[in-house]
Amino acid sequence: MIKIDTSLIAKRIGECIDKISCEVTPECRTALKEAYEREDNPTAKFALGVMNDNIELAAKEHRPVCQDTGMVVVFVEVGNNVILTGEVLQKAIDTEVEKAYRTLRKSVLDPVSRINTKTNTPAVVHTSITEGDDVKVEVMLKGFGSENMSKVYLLNPAQGLEEAKRLIVESVRVAGSNPCPPVIIGVGLGGTLEKAALMSKHALFRKIGSSNPDPVLDGLEKELLTKLNDLGIGAQGFGGKTSCLGIFIESYPTHISSLPVAINVLCHCSRSDSFVIDGKKEGEVCKTL
Repeated sequence: MIKIDTSLIAKRIGECIDKISCEVTPECRTALKEAYEREDNPTAKFALGVMNDNIELAAKEHRPVCQDTGMVVVFVEVGNNVILTGEVLQKAIDTEVEKAYRTLRKSVLDPVSRINTKTNTPAVVHTSITEGDDVKVEVMLKGFGSENMSKVYLLNPAQGLEEAKRLIVESVRVAGSNPCPPVIIGVGLGGTLEKAALMSKHALFRKIGSSNPDPVLDGLEKELLTKLNDLGIGAQGFGGKTSCLGIFIESYPTHISSLPVAINVLCHCSRSDSFVIDGKKEGEVCKTL
């Protein structure tokens, strides 16, 4: 077995937050530049130009790329040969999140009292056990102008995939300019209510421009991306060719009596990063328990 201290995981997460609060992913930056080049709507092209300038300046000056510095969402995959030591993982992560947000806007509060925690904690942490000796971590800063546009549907299976596709497109159409388009869409198909929602969030870690390893889902993504861009919402709702930078789908078997569909909306700023802690190199080998 291999011991890995949670403080190491948390410290790396804090470093990710410092980076991605000021930088979008390279794929997102490329996609927005390409959208600018092909746009012929003058207002939309102006909006895309401002977005690109903002992204460049934020990275250069190490300033937040958006005033909504988001809520921290973390996916942690722990290898089954790893023992986590030190503080409880959630507590260790929250300590580093608080440090990282000392100079960032703190937007997390109690849902009932609406009193701000003043630390941007707690983070939303999802853990799972996988095979291996490593710990894989994915970190996202999720703004809520886009999060509020997200939807979950529990469809009758007789409604089928066509209704699921219609709802995905309709959700983006209704959202309009609210999520600061061009948007990025994560979709979860199947499972249960919470599994579909979780998949839709995790799907947003896919790189823009990447292909789905499932050929059926890959075809579905391409079909929907065309339909979403045909909506003509465009950059910041000004119209034009690019309403969506990418749509990513994850699926899971579901019950015969249902078809869960979750649609997670992300704005044009994809702020995420990932890392792997190699247990054999960075951990402490111990005797099998």
